[in-house]
Amino acid sequence: MVTVLQIAFVLGLIILITLFVFEIRIKEIVLLPDDYKILLNDYVKFYQQLDDDEKKKFEDRVQHFLTAVRITGVNAEVEDMDRVFIGAAAIIPVFAFPDWQYVNLHEVLVYPGTFNQDFDQAGWDRYITGMVGSGAMQHVMIISKWQLRQGFINNADAHNTAIHEFAHLIDKMDGTMDGVPEIILERRYISRWVSLMNATTQQMKNYGSDIDMYGATNHAEFFAVISEYFFERPDLLQANHPELFEMLERIFLRKGINS
Repeated sequence: MVTVLQIAFVLGLIILITLFVFEIRIKEIVLLPDDYKILLNDYVKFYQQLDDDEKKKFEDRVQHFLTAVRITGVNAEVEDMDRVFIGAAAIIPVFAFPDWQYVNLHEVLVYPGTFNQDFDQAGWDRYITGMVGSGAMQHVMIISKWQLRQGFINNADAHNTAIHEFAHLIDKMDGTMDGVPEIILERRYISRWVSLMNATTQQMKNYGSDIDMYGATNHAEFFAVISEYFFERPDLLQANHPELFEMLERIFLRKGINS
């Protein structure tokens, strides 16, 4: 027979466990570094163009991301700049989606430089600067610290390795990394987007392009490359490729979704 004392003991135990878990969760919140606003204002063009309210939302979402996802250095020291840049790259492409969560990412590994397909950091065949893992590396992103920083420090080009890799994760959210981010692209625009990718990559192969030729590898790489271009040099993309620019506004900024 269950006594009142036993019931009280169980209830007390539940309360203690709840308080313990709650306390752990509070302790696990990652605070942004003291100089995070300086880093964002100096190096993150997307953040610079937001109004004050939007900047606060951006900062909060970067903090939430850094709390949810581990950032681990592998033969590299992860500094405040690196954390802020990774958090910014995560939020930039999904800023128009306030409830977005990277449920397919648990950890970002930061390597000092390039690496190969076997994740080795030594040898002649090191050409990879960023990668979204699969198989045993599922839910893991790997990025070169050097390329991560260059993506934000150099604002003149259309390259940002971190944004490239987060674009892959967005693409992968529907189960297939195929250049069609169905989770954020309305179904009625999918056919048009695929046709545009086909036409553009064929033109790149035939005549060259200001778009990084790596984007002509396949649709997944095209989406990641053109996402870099869109967020790094939107002015240039709009001037040189207005139809691509318009579609990427629909995908990332939700513009023109009612037309």
